[in-house]
Amino acid sequence: MKKATFSTIVLLMISLTVAAQKKGDVEFGFNIGYNNFTITDENYEPSNGSGFNFGGFIDYYFSNSWSIKGKLIYDQKGWDDSPVGDLGGIAYITDYDLNYLTVPVMVNWHFGKKRNWFLEAGPYVGFLLKAEEVRNGTDITDRFSSNDFGLTLGAGIKFPLNDQWKLFFELEGQGGLNDIFKENSYTEVYNRRASINIGLNYLFK
Repeated sequence: MKKATFSTIVLLMISLTVAAQKKGDVEFGFNIGYNNFTITDENYEPSNGSGFNFGGFIDYYFSNSWSIKGKLIYDQKGWDDSPVGDLGGIAYITDYDLNYLTVPVMVNWHFGKKRNWFLEAGPYVGFLLKAEEVRNGTDITDRFSSNDFGLTLGAGIKFPLNDQWKLFFELEGQGGLNDIFKENSYTEVYNRRASINIGLNYLFK
């Protein structure tokens, strides 16, 4: 699975780079951001947790206003304050941390006087790296689905630093569409994540 994931990512990056050399511009970049995450569960109202994400991307322009962006992100998700089991006959509260390698592929619309504003949307797939019950530090990766599928929406603005480098700020949200548990006899549970990101992108010439 890891080899197949890596190969898919490499092929995506290579194909976008080759295409950019034939037509249009291409930008490379990286970012880091603050994550606010939770899950949807009809059985109770989970609390939001917080973490971070970091990653890189390649953005291929097929016109002045439109591009396709592929990202590779280390993504922290999960939820907090979940009642689980008992400790000496008393129910206790714990948090759950889920770490993913997330690959969104999005269509971007660039607008504004200098086209420095952008909106982006598209599907993503997340590959579970590790799941942990925080209170006891227990690895529970085998209880969760190995993949998280969903949709990504984002908006941001770029500030040119010179002819090739730009600083950008971005708001991004993810909504899962598949149950994150391998076996679930109750209602389905989906990931939800919002982030505030800052990064740099470089125009390849």
